[in-house]
Amino acid sequence: MDAVWLIVTSRRALAGSGGAPETMTEVWQAQALAQAIGSRLAVSGPPELRGEALGLTELAGRGCGVLDTPHLATEDLRAAQLTDLGDARQALLCLGGLLGEVGIALVGLACAADDEGTYWQCMEAIDAADESRDRVQQMLRRLADRDEALPETGRRQALPEREAG
Repeated sequence: MDAVWLIVTSRRALAGSGGAPETMTEVWQAQALAQAIGSRLAVSGPPELRGEALGLTELAGRGCGVLDTPHLATEDLRAAQLTDLGDARQALLCLGGLLGEVGIALVGLACAADDEGTYWQCMEAIDAADESRDRVQQMLRRLADRDEALPETGRRQALPEREAG
């Protein structure tokens, strides 16, 4: 499935989650999806994103690792359904929004936590989501820099042709 569709599905599921266990499952799903998108970008994305994408994969993996792994059937794991990245910029914009919402949901869970273990688990997951979102923002800046450089290169290549005429 398309990355943007999966991200939108995750955002809706996170927004509609009820109690702490369901929200934690959706947070884990979002981090797993970020890890899968990072992996896909690292392997087949634009060359200027590959290093940052690898970093996203590691950070999102850490985000999954600090949370209890939910018991999900393979067909319910959104990250496993990722088959098409689509437009990298659009996917990254949507993923950044999802990771921001993950952080907000985790702050709410941490504030309502009854035990210290859940609180610290949320704090670690907040850090991972925030760092993952920062990495997404860095990749978006790299894409913007690339897009700014492309017209200049095109103008430089076109200039000698005009002078030759």
